[in-house]
Amino acid sequence: MPKVNFISFAGKTYTADVAEGTTVMRAAVDNGVPGIDGDCGGQCACATCHVFIEPEWQSKTGARTEPESAMLEFADGTKPNSRLGCQIEVTKALDGLTVRMPEGQH
Repeated sequence: MPKVNFISFAGKTYTADVAEGTTVMRAAVDNGVPGIDGDCGGQCACATCHVFIEPEWQSKTGARTEPESAMLEFADGTKPNSRLGCQIEVTKALDGLTVRMPEGQH
């Protein structure tokens, strides 16, 4: 099972074993990672799963979709590496993926 590392704004790391096909948002919610709420249930309609993708993982997680970019306009503190966790599906290629959470999500 691939592992995903979630790093809070304060620097605390949470690691989750994730079944392939699960989204980063669902992995966080199912594993009790604080700061990722997934209020919309993964429908790309809220931005409560906003994460920053570490540079070495950006090419593997893919580019933002138009709806994702539009939703991120409502999130605080977005950066070029901002993504919505609900839009990133975990695969074997993402084993070890590290994401960071913005300051407002804790």
